[in-house]
Amino acid sequence: MDRRSFLKNSALGGTAAAATTLAAPAYAQGKRTLRLVTSVPEGFAIFDDAAQYFTDAVNAMSENITIQKNPAGTLVGAFEVFDAVTAGQADLYHSADYYFGGQHPGYYFYTAVPFGGTGQELMNWYLHDGGKELHDELGEIFGLKSFLAGNTGLQPGGWFNKEINSAEDLQGLKFRMPGLGGRALGLTGASVQNVPGGEIYQALSSGSIDGAEWIGPFADERLGLQEVCQFYYTAGFHEPGSALSCAFNRDVFNELDAADQKIVEIAAQATHHWSLAQSYANNAAALERLQSGGTKLMTFPDDVWEAFGKGSQEALDEHMGDELYARIRESFNASLKKSSKWTSVSDDAYRQQRDRVLG
Repeated sequence: MDRRSFLKNSALGGTAAAATTLAAPAYAQGKRTLRLVTSVPEGFAIFDDAAQYFTDAVNAMSENITIQKNPAGTLVGAFEVFDAVTAGQADLYHSADYYFGGQHPGYYFYTAVPFGGTGQELMNWYLHDGGKELHDELGEIFGLKSFLAGNTGLQPGGWFNKEINSAEDLQGLKFRMPGLGGRALGLTGASVQNVPGGEIYQALSSGSIDGAEWIGPFADERLGLQEVCQFYYTAGFHEPGSALSCAFNRDVFNELDAADQKIVEIAAQATHHWSLAQSYANNAAALERLQSGGTKLMTFPDDVWEAFGKGSQEALDEHMGDELYARIRESFNASLKKSSKWTSVSDDAYRQQRDRVLG
């Protein structure tokens, strides 16, 4: 499948119009400048922070390349970054790969899948159980070289303008949730919307959606979602450890020398660990501020969790006819099962004793 040739010779809608205005690669102080396009506006907590950390890390380490970060809407739209990079009109993107599950369903696993792995479990698979190699195989289809570069941690159930007292309350609910989690929610009877992060606040304010999930207390507070929704469900099913990714146009990546390719790989891994720690370091204090400001912290009733589980299984099964998706899912599940066997006898047991001893 020669997707690069297809995209270069076909219209990409709004993407083509925006991307074809981009200039040829620039050079600054003897360095090649690579254009990074992202899926969120400047300053968005966690998400843009990860893109900035990656950019700064590469720029500090490399003597040959400079990455220029272009937030969503400056060169291309939030959901147009994949096509822009694949077509060679931008050099790399930073985004959440589940936005591009329509290109190939295997990409869902490189952000998060419902009832999937935590941030740590995802990296266990990625770095040690074949996930990275499958990501590379997936990227080859589209002329991309991809790396995980950020993680939001476990994401809450989201913001609602009304209480969810039973699974019946999900019927017709207009809710923002991307990825396979969104597909699963849709199978419960909700009307799922895929709204870019930069547009969530306005969509909630206008009433075009009834609720939304974003990232977590720290990022959600920065976005101001507490100003437009009262009910915050603190446990979610859809994204237990959501990775962010950077993906290079493969031709651009192959033009880098071996040292710069290694710098990119190391910077991406550092970004993942830094980003995951940022989330966990800041979420508790942000949640306390939200609650003290009037946000009502909620939990879903059991029948809603059961509906989530049923919808998730159906959503995960829908793409099993795709051979690469099936291999990715099998590999992911095997790694998750292996990790869980260890954490159940080590980490979980330790935490139980720590809580018992220290109170």
